[in-house]
Amino acid sequence: MNLIDLKKKISESKKIDFNDIDIKDVDEITDIKIDKRKSSNERLVDFLNKTKNPYVFSIKGKLVKISFSNTEKTADDCLTSVLQNLYK
Repeated sequence: MNLIDLKKKISESKKIDFNDIDIKDVDEITDIKIDKRKSSNERLVDFLNKTKNPYVFSIKGKLVKISFSNTEKTADDCLTSVLQNLYK
């Protein structure tokens, strides 16, 4: 997926209302495999390419939607942090 498509995917994904999400339509986070040898940027792109919605996933059958506060941190900073913690 190219950069324009990834940006569109991110923009559309974060708009989805939690109540409109069917858990059967989201990724189980433990099933997503990311190569730890890649750089953080490459891992982030890999994650974005492998997920249906990078803001919504399930963990052991529980639906999770992440969001970000309006701060100096970018979404990239926050997603990179989440990925680094998940894939230590």
